[in-house]
Amino acid sequence: MPHSIYHNLLPMYVVALTGGIGSGKSEASRLFANLGVPVVDTDMIAHQLTAAGSTVLEEINQTFGADFFNPDSTLNRAKLRTHIFNDANERVKLERLLHPAIYKKALDTLQENQQRLQPTYQLLVVPLLFESNRYQSIVNQTLVIDCDESLQISRAMRRSNLTANEVKKLMLAQTSRKNRCNLADTIIENNGTVSELAEKINEFHKKLINTCIVSK
Repeated sequence: MPHSIYHNLLPMYVVALTGGIGSGKSEASRLFANLGVPVVDTDMIAHQLTAAGSTVLEEINQTFGADFFNPDSTLNRAKLRTHIFNDANERVKLERLLHPAIYKKALDTLQENQQRLQPTYQLLVVPLLFESNRYQSIVNQTLVIDCDESLQISRAMRRSNLTANEVKKLMLAQTSRKNRCNLADTIIENNGTVSELAEKINEFHKKLINTCIVSK
């Protein structure tokens, strides 16, 4: 949904956080939240929009059929995920249903946060940030959480109970690590411990706060 249809937008500073599967985006966003930064996560929005009884869920039912639903009418996310990653055309169908609705909800939430909290900046978590230009008009800078591909695979296998081949297939569906890092304004390396990641995020946070305050 084009950004231009929105009127009277509040001025806000948005950092878009992204990274490959298993890079540590969830841990990073949690650390930002601990610092008091409002976090808007598009994956969480996608789950909300596909909750039982939602309009989007009905559209998914009509497009993909009842085979992708559990007996209680909830979405069988694992089955649908496998289906779309095995068929690029089916993935495009799902993205056309979900992505405009996710974008609208994300922007609405950012605006609500800005009005209610008036934060110095907000964090927008978008796993497929560089695969689309949808968010470019509302983002001030991009932050990539990066780690070695071997770590991506092992972390994703442990977190999501996937095989190495399944993780590699998911990685191929995303932009390459090299391209992601080339497009990033800032890269935070996450090959170490959570404490080390927290130190790097704290440093990034302090610098950004100072920059935003000076520029006002």
